[in-house]
Amino acid sequence: LAIGGERGTVTVFVVTMTTALLLVAGLVFDGGRMIAARRDADAVAAAAARAGAQGLDEAGLRATDAAPLDPAAAQARAQRYLAATPYTGNVAVVGDTVSVDVARIQDLPILSLGGVGSSTVTGSGTAIAVRAVTERP
Repeated sequence: LAIGGERGTVTVFVVTMTTALLLVAGLVFDGGRMIAARRDADAVAAAAARAGAQGLDEAGLRATDAAPLDPAAAQARAQRYLAATPYTGNVAVVGDTVSVDVARIQDLPILSLGGVGSSTVTGSGTAIAVRAVTERP
């Protein structure tokens, strides 16, 4: 039924609601993927830092009670770990601490319909080399 000047209003309403529902679905689906990707980025960065913290200086290890790092070995171990992941990153070794920052592009399939096709996901992690973990009484 079309009454006077209301012809086509249902079509406009349906198109508007469909667009709004697609936008909400994109925010839910792609937003969830972004949250998971950020969590994964932090986990990869932390794991790469732990791998780097295993690059100990053997001579320094024998000479002290500390766990000194060989900066080149620590950086190589962290980069080797990152090479097996879809992330790129920077590794910094300062004293007995290895810090890793990672990034990658996350595709957003539903939001790409609205012009937002991807977003950069970043994460960071730090590990400290220790000689042993002891329990205090």
